[in-house]
Amino acid sequence: MAKSDRNRVLRLLPIFAGGLGGVLLLINRVLTPELLDSQARSDALGVILSAVLILTGLLWQQVQPRSPDTVELIGEQGFELKSDLPELIKTELAWASHLLLTNTVTRSLVVYYQGEVLLRRGVLGNNSDVKPGPILQRVLDQQKPVYLVNLALYPGRIEFDYLPENTQGVICQPLGNGVLILGANAPRSYTKQDENWVEGIGDKLTNTLSNLLNETSTPT
Repeated sequence: MAKSDRNRVLRLLPIFAGGLGGVLLLINRVLTPELLDSQARSDALGVILSAVLILTGLLWQQVQPRSPDTVELIGEQGFELKSDLPELIKTELAWASHLLLTNTVTRSLVVYYQGEVLLRRGVLGNNSDVKPGPILQRVLDQQKPVYLVNLALYPGRIEFDYLPENTQGVICQPLGNGVLILGANAPRSYTKQDENWVEGIGDKLTNTLSNLLNETSTPT
């Protein structure tokens, strides 16, 4: 049985217990030939306890969060790095992408910097080229991250054709002259902690890329 199924059974237990207790109290009352005051008080207490159990179960159904539905992203697992990058940048990109794929709900990621794709990792989309659309361009211009919690609801999702076609959620984290693009396999799956992870790693990548790439591109 899956973990989510076990949790559902546990949340239903108070309802079953309260309902069973109420039925047994009713049967006991019907089969009792002479009702004593002490039994009446016991029955009243039992009814209250059964009602509390049922109410608790109903509240648990409302309060307990339901995990978002995940999908199997369409595409092949891969790890592509731009070949002519300095070794230090390759190491940094490999480290950052590994952390994001193993510590957040990210299943596909792309690093786009200075008009080029530096890295693709995880489940790869069919298109390897990134052409910034309105959403990505806004991130580049304003240097503010964008989190699309449910990609299917956004008409602008067509610009993310370099991610798996059934990507459910996307974070675009600015990197100065570029963007870190993350794809998840479930909508509304990035937590605030995940967003903080992405922001922190994005800041580290921004510093590394701006320093090393600017140094290598500056004529001597």
